[in-house]
Amino acid sequence: MRKKTAGIAAALIAACALAFALVPGLSSQRNQVTRKAKSLSAHYNLTNEADVSYVRQIMTKDPSTSRTIMWQSDYEEKDPVVEFRLKGENGTASVPAETTVFTDDKVTRYLHEAHLTELKPGADYEYRAGYGEKRTDWYPLHTPDGPSFTALIFPDSQSADYSGWDQLAKKAYADHPGAAFFVNMGDLVDNGEQASQWDAWFHATEPMAERIPSAPVMGNHETYNLDWKVRRPEAYIHFFSLPSGDAEHYRNEFYSYDVGDVHFVVLNTQDEELAPWEPNLTEDEIAWFRRDMAATRKKWKVVIMHKDPLQYSFASRPEPRPEGFSETGRIWMPIFDEYGVDLVLSAHLHTYRDRGHIRDFVRDAAGPLYLLTGIAGDVQYKGLWKRHALDVYEAPQPEDRNYLVLDASENKLTVTGYTKTGEEMHTSVLEK
Repeated sequence: MRKKTAGIAAALIAACALAFALVPGLSSQRNQVTRKAKSLSAHYNLTNEADVSYVRQIMTKDPSTSRTIMWQSDYEEKDPVVEFRLKGENGTASVPAETTVFTDDKVTRYLHEAHLTELKPGADYEYRAGYGEKRTDWYPLHTPDGPSFTALIFPDSQSADYSGWDQLAKKAYADHPGAAFFVNMGDLVDNGEQASQWDAWFHATEPMAERIPSAPVMGNHETYNLDWKVRRPEAYIHFFSLPSGDAEHYRNEFYSYDVGDVHFVVLNTQDEELAPWEPNLTEDEIAWFRRDMAATRKKWKVVIMHKDPLQYSFASRPEPRPEGFSETGRIWMPIFDEYGVDLVLSAHLHTYRDRGHIRDFVRDAAGPLYLLTGIAGDVQYKGLWKRHALDVYEAPQPEDRNYLVLDASENKLTVTGYTKTGEEMHTSVLEK
């Protein structure tokens, strides 16, 4: 019976594909769409976790018209595919997925990714992944449109026990279900090679990552191996297929994307860690940043970086450490001034601080607003840092987990910090 059903389905697919190829106005989608047919849901069996796990949407250059879908399987699967459709419609289109075999920490994963393009802005879609006669359930996919949107911003989530990160991520998404995407500010995991930590991170982001795209940032802990020596961030680079930033040598390390009227730039600040493999990272990234910023016409410019531009004195360690600006800050802050960056979000120090507007290394309302985003995991540096002279606000001490919400509208960016219980902690507003 199954062979007969499969034969009928194959005939339907072939007929629909021929008709689709002849329909005027749809020829531009032929290179992407491999099937256009009535939904054959009854024909498919649901996948299990060995077949499909950690389904996730990944940010693209323009999420209003495109989306990357990734997932993994424990075993090799033939002909991986993503099907999608406008919500409420029966007709489906499908895109073949590419597969990469990745082994790290003695764990082999089959990573699959598909790229959906030519989507309609401001539309509600559904998508599912699978192979052969197996499919997942349908997941929602919304394409943003217009200047208004909300984004969730999570600081460093590295942990020894990821249950706290799990609770924070799930509560934040439950409290802000209309979020268009989420950012994790680097140090997603404590050890970039340890497979179990990545599993814990991905588990914590379910079901959020299935429903909205993630826009991750590389941190220094992504570069550590099991012996706590520095290596290239192999797991991070394989797990997130991000918009092309520059040469293949820097694939998935730095990138930019547009949502509404905001241009986001994500930097790789691990130049010290990656120097043995990428000795020209800083100069190459600066050259790319200049090209990228010169090309954008968006009203707002937001930079997201892991390492913080400021340097803080120790409050609970004997060794001297003068406050001022970090090497990362001394390199990048003049460039941010040059290109009129509006907002700079950073992490790494595991503390929440609003430093106000800084230009030419002094308080100046004409400069970018600098926010240090806090801590989302359990690696907490309670009472470690003194207050910086440029701090406008610091989270109540001793600090615990937090997250931020970025609300964008036509003339305003509002960033609000929330505690792990969902209480509002602090708000910063930009207007123009």
